[in-house]
Amino acid sequence: MFKTSDLKIKIFADGAKLEDMLKAYKEGWVSGFTTNPTLMKQAGVTDYKAFAREVLSKITDLPVSFEVFSDDFEDMEIQARKIAGWGKNVNVKIPVTNTRGESSIPLIKKLSGSGISLNITAIMTIEQVEEVAKAINPGIKNIISIFAGRIADTGRDPVPMMKRAVEICRGNTNAHILWASPRELLNIIQAEEAGCHIITVAPDILKKLPLIGKDLGEYSLDTVKMFYSDGKSQGFRIE
Repeated sequence: MFKTSDLKIKIFADGAKLEDMLKAYKEGWVSGFTTNPTLMKQAGVTDYKAFAREVLSKITDLPVSFEVFSDDFEDMEIQARKIAGWGKNVNVKIPVTNTRGESSIPLIKKLSGSGISLNITAIMTIEQVEEVAKAINPGIKNIISIFAGRIADTGRDPVPMMKRAVEICRGNTNAHILWASPRELLNIIQAEEAGCHIITVAPDILKKLPLIGKDLGEYSLDTVKMFYSDGKSQGFRIE
């Protein structure tokens, strides 16, 4: 069976359903976890702190990212420091800008400088990568999350940008480039070939991991059998 150890890139499970997170944790497929307010909303989370505390009580030895949800930098800092205090394995997610497009770089520099491990999120330009790379504290581990999947949604190939981001951060061994919002299993291979350190993977893609390297002839036969079985089970007839 395929093991994530066959890849150099680390796979982080992306989601906010506790049962999915614990399943991935117990199966040993992943090296960390990421969440965000949107995923929490989709999962029906109503008490942010209670949810985070429960996750961290069960996942203590792998990094988990929790995001601030304020749009005001002063409040964002207060939230970030509280979240950071929830556990040693916490990365605090900070969006690269607020909703008004104002840069979060001053706050990122301040928080990182005070020793908080960050996950800077929603990055989609090389300029943003360059600014973040200069702002983060090289003495602590930080994650730079580039939304490659959303970049691809605009018709652009994200691979050249991901390779460039890796180059920009090459001198900082604590700066980890993360391929965010993957759309298919192939993205894991692309991210590894680009030199990315981490890729976030949602449950629907995570369950496909055993397919990596599967014999295509065998896969073709499995597909034919599926079509046959489904047609038969439906009782289809052509008179």
